[in-house]
Amino acid sequence: MANFYADEQFPKATTIALRSVGHDVLTVQEAGNGNRKIPDPDVLAFATAQNRAVLTLNRYDFIRLHKQSCRHAGIIACSENNNFERLAQKIDAAVCQLDELNEQLIRVYRDA
Repeated sequence: MANFYADEQFPKATTIALRSVGHDVLTVQEAGNGNRKIPDPDVLAFATAQNRAVLTLNRYDFIRLHKQSCRHAGIIACSENNNFERLAQKIDAAVCQLDELNEQLIRVYRDA
């Protein structure tokens, strides 16, 4: 199972669903970083220091950060999806296919 760091806008319901299948998810709020408007590069640096892949809906900024440097513990860039359980299932399926998340950019799209 994977270690994740869910950024500020990531849906709590998806976090709960990921935990229910065995993933270790730390949220920005649980880490004491909520409502602090921490810049995306600092969110990624914190997650990397904690050896956690970032879970984010802020796809464009985190894809840009990955292109600047792939030295991180992973980025899971997701499309908005109000079916939080389905989003968790898709994340779980994507990460379970990999041996490790370090330096990986994984894009998770909602169903059409």
